[in-house]
Amino acid sequence: MELIIDDQYYNIVGTFFASVIGFLLLFFILLRRNKRMIKKFTENPSTKVYKIQNNNVQNGRHSSPQNGSNGTDVIIVGAGVAGAALAHTLGKDGRRVHVIERDLTEPDRIVGELLQPGGYLKLAELGLQDCLEEIDAQQLLGYALFKNGKVTTSPYPLEKFHTNVAGRSFHNGRFVQRMRHKAAALPNVRMEQGTVTSLYEENGVVRGVRYRTKDDEEHQAYAPLTVVCDGCFSNLRRSLCKAKVDIPSCFVGLMLENCSLPVPNHGHVILAEPSPILFYPISSTEIRCLVDVPGQKLPSLANGEMANYLKNKVAPQVPAELRDALISSVEKGNIRTMKNRIMPAAPKPTPGAFLIGDAFNMRHPLTGGGMTVALSDIVVLRNLLQPLQHFHDAASLNTYLQSFYTLRKPVASTINTLANTVYQVFSASSDEAKEEMRQATVDYLGLGGIYTAGAMGLLSGINPSPLSLICQFFAVAIYGVGRLLLPFPSPKRLWIGAKLIWGASEILLPIIKAEGVGQMFLPATVT
Repeated sequence: MELIIDDQYYNIVGTFFASVIGFLLLFFILLRRNKRMIKKFTENPSTKVYKIQNNNVQNGRHSSPQNGSNGTDVIIVGAGVAGAALAHTLGKDGRRVHVIERDLTEPDRIVGELLQPGGYLKLAELGLQDCLEEIDAQQLLGYALFKNGKVTTSPYPLEKFHTNVAGRSFHNGRFVQRMRHKAAALPNVRMEQGTVTSLYEENGVVRGVRYRTKDDEEHQAYAPLTVVCDGCFSNLRRSLCKAKVDIPSCFVGLMLENCSLPVPNHGHVILAEPSPILFYPISSTEIRCLVDVPGQKLPSLANGEMANYLKNKVAPQVPAELRDALISSVEKGNIRTMKNRIMPAAPKPTPGAFLIGDAFNMRHPLTGGGMTVALSDIVVLRNLLQPLQHFHDAASLNTYLQSFYTLRKPVASTINTLANTVYQVFSASSDEAKEEMRQATVDYLGLGGIYTAGAMGLLSGINPSPLSLICQFFAVAIYGVGRLLLPFPSPKRLWIGAKLIWGASEILLPIIKAEGVGQMFLPATVT
């Protein structure tokens, strides 16, 4: 007699094991937390330093004497998403801001085009949500995953939010220009085109920057605080952090026209060979396609290898509705490439200077979490700076701002870890256990209810909790093992299940280690 086990039974078994592991992890973490320190830290994140600075606080009004000859409070290097958002935020708080950007024309990039719902919430918290208007931005409500001809739809858990809260996808350049214009409209924000060549230091304290204008004239600008956010190609980061950049893959970007996505208002992830392919709308008539190619060596564009690769290797794996448009885009020759960089945050605290954005911290762009991290960091930095009247005591300010690295860590590390983990899980492998994990992840995301909501809450940035990340990841792994062992375990299936758990740990734990276990899970105990 054939024994039939339905999906509900798998769900129950998976939930049971996930709950046990989640409980044990929660108990282990809570047992080691110093509750007294957490309470003290959350009530006042920098108690000792705040007392040093408290004489600079006067009812939230900022006046900045002795700011240098140009009366600037903050120099911001770079006016991308992070720099423009920070300029507007500090300018709105009354700071006198000088922004120096290499190129103030509209950027033309193939990434930074997808803002997760969590990022939208941070954008709204900064008062910048109107920058998504008048740029033909498209609303995203979740993801559609394609594997072996089957589609799994996973919506964002947005039921408790206002109808405007959703993901957004758009032309990066249009979005950045809207933020630049909004920042520059403030009377105390000066935006200038120029290339910063170096930081200007005196006795170990950064006093400003040296830069060259488009007329090739050399200048210096001075301010008590310089914030560097000049992006992934930063030439200043080595002075302010211990940069260790890994390049696991490259994106090949295409623009598709005259076609529609199979699942409207959803990002599309094709679990292809050898690694994922992304589709999402960036206007009402255009769809961005990003083909991930592992490693740093790409097929040659010049001799036609890339075109052949896209037509013969990639096109057959994408949904039929998009195939002709993809081939047409390849034939037009508008193929662009970009290296995908991963760089854990490793700051070198420097009086008078601060690092933020992709110049400071990067993760694989597969999950579109970069802008969410940057905007969340700006909210944290704004909240720390708001009580301070001025920034002239560089040493005390530097000590005070160390709490930024702790306060940002749970959100940033969760999104970073998820992005780097999902990329490895979604990439194809000849290892049977890894393929089981890949399939289990897709099926888990399609279960609905608390299963999908939990995982998508992390992906969307709505619930960026390190503990939730651990529980969800191993819930997927246990779910995969349960599928292998039911209805009858065999020695081979037991072996694959053991390898699956081991492989999941091998993926997750090194990423967590790189992010910093203490700061990620026990931020209040980190000094």
